[in-house]
Amino acid sequence: MQHSISTSKTRQRVTAVLASLAVAVGVGIAAGPAAHGADNPHERGPDPTESSIEALRGSYAVSERSVSRWVSGFGGGTIYYPTTTSDGDFGAVVISPGYTGTESTVAWLGPRLASQGFVVLTMATNSIYDQPDSRARQLQAALDYLTASSPVADRIDADRLALMGHSMGGGGTLRAVDDNPDIKAAIPMTPWHPQKDWSSVSTPTLIFAAENDSVARHETHAEPFYESFEQDLPKAYLELDGASHFAPNTSNTTIAKYSISWLKRFVDDDTRYTPFLCPGPSTGWLSDVEKYESSCPF
Repeated sequence: MQHSISTSKTRQRVTAVLASLAVAVGVGIAAGPAAHGADNPHERGPDPTESSIEALRGSYAVSERSVSRWVSGFGGGTIYYPTTTSDGDFGAVVISPGYTGTESTVAWLGPRLASQGFVVLTMATNSIYDQPDSRARQLQAALDYLTASSPVADRIDADRLALMGHSMGGGGTLRAVDDNPDIKAAIPMTPWHPQKDWSSVSTPTLIFAAENDSVARHETHAEPFYESFEQDLPKAYLELDGASHFAPNTSNTTIAKYSISWLKRFVDDDTRYTPFLCPGPSTGWLSDVEKYESSCPF
């Protein structure tokens, strides 16, 4: 069922209660993995819990490799990847910083996501002033590098790729998946782009917005982007309570938790993570989430 941004606080509270009841009786989280694991060769890591996806590190030890800024198509960066080779290959994620931002602004996501079972490239852009569509081309170039010529290419399943980006990097993420529908998941974080209609996007997309964003105001960027998606697209909108445009630039448990769940669900096709997304987080008092909307079930 499709939900609108205008969902009332009453419905949100009911959803939160139902979510709590589902967790309490173990719906999906405890009962699902055994049956699903036999059917999905892409599952990586133990059965998820609230604490495991909120933790600073997951179950995988992580190694890293630097990427020269002289590689073709983007400005270099750092690759974080599970050290083990015993679990087969992994899905891969490239993350772009925003306007005037450097790789360091998204670096915290590298080891955090990699330790959950992904190869992650936190990239630098050719110029800190690159516009969203340029960042889109650089994101694709970074994916091509990761899967074809990087030192960890043999650890990556080239059919299971995702993109993330902050601000203009988020706008670039939308452009990149619009141009390449084979990408399995997209996560724009407080995204900025002059284009508002993304109805042609077919990649499952989770948008993070910030309640107090004065740079890419959610009313004129994140919300119109989300509302423009087709109704049958797997999509979600999560607005961080009291947060600014720069919330994705420092370690943030809410961003990490739902990014992990989204990537697991749509890159690894791992439905063990669906209960964290559907119905999703509670909102209102004592929550870090101001709004959550989605096209659940998916």
